[in-house]
Amino acid sequence: MGERREKVVMSGHRRLEVEKHLSEEDLDRLLNQTDDEKVSKRLTFVKRLYKGATPTEAADDVGKSESTGNRWLHRWNEGGLGQLTPNFGGGRPPKLDKDQQQELLEILRDGQPWKSQEIQQLLLDEFDVEYHPDYLGEFLRGLGLSYAKPRPKRPSRPENPDEILEERVDDALDEDEQPHNKHEGEDEDGWVVDEDVCTDGGTVIGFFDASKPQPYDNSRRVWYVDDPHVERPLVKTHDSAVGFYALNGESCVRFTEDEKKERICGVLEAIREQNPGKRILLVLDKHGAHRCEYTRKRAHRLGIDLIFIPSGSPHLNPIEQVWDYLKWTMAPIIVENEPEFKELVKDTFEQITERISFAQKWCQKFLDFQKLS
Repeated sequence: MGERREKVVMSGHRRLEVEKHLSEEDLDRLLNQTDDEKVSKRLTFVKRLYKGATPTEAADDVGKSESTGNRWLHRWNEGGLGQLTPNFGGGRPPKLDKDQQQELLEILRDGQPWKSQEIQQLLLDEFDVEYHPDYLGEFLRGLGLSYAKPRPKRPSRPENPDEILEERVDDALDEDEQPHNKHEGEDEDGWVVDEDVCTDGGTVIGFFDASKPQPYDNSRRVWYVDDPHVERPLVKTHDSAVGFYALNGESCVRFTEDEKKERICGVLEAIREQNPGKRILLVLDKHGAHRCEYTRKRAHRLGIDLIFIPSGSPHLNPIEQVWDYLKWTMAPIIVENEPEFKELVKDTFEQITERISFAQKWCQKFLDFQKLS
């Protein structure tokens, strides 16, 4: 079965040639002899090329994509049957070279997200490669992929929220004579720091947000000797926990019956009381009660300047991590009544916010310590 160098020219947008390494009779004989579906598909693909089909048509006939057809044609032309039908009998699968890895990344990027089983099938269909499930994750992480729950992109989030926040922090650190949170065109009355408020003793920076922790969270797994079912009293609070996570000052949390502007300003007053003698920079989201003129003006009178994170970007406020950790920490604890639960929240919040690790990356990215000092 000697090699024949006759070439068949394919019609189409681009002139593609298939090397006739084997005669049609040889192909038919090999097709009759094989019981391997993967080998059979590749031989059928070549036979269709011999008959004048384009690589795309031939690939479609055997249930493969256009890119697979082009790859199979290249392999056949380069090395005939040995290149087109590698050893499928087991053993360690061939690795992808750098070009193939880049091609895989482009395919994955275009069709993301993917399930592990889908990627296994893709590797098999497009590259004739099989990876053990235990190794697949390591291989994909090595390519730079992430394995996480998909999160819907918030439509209100700007394309560059990090840059916007960095600029807002810099603006707040650059003190000037104008009230930081006063909008153009607003009435001049009331934008004066209260006489009994001192702000020349340095700057405190912290993070502000409300949450609704409840005393019946069962999301944390814990160990039991016997039955994992626990009787919990039907304790519930309708109040919001409004917290201030300070980097270099005193953190605090207060429960409020709602999150209206009057209650938010009451918490700002508590923050001022806990942190006297210094200017306070407060990073918070754009909740209506936070950004209304009533709150902005009251904050200014208390010597507190507000730094609003961009819309749809809660990940830029480290206190979100504080709330998550607080709920996780308190999950297995049983309380008897609402007052006991609120005290537990306050004590846990105070302990957790002694750590600045929740905001370490935030500080590295957004905070100019020279301006802060």
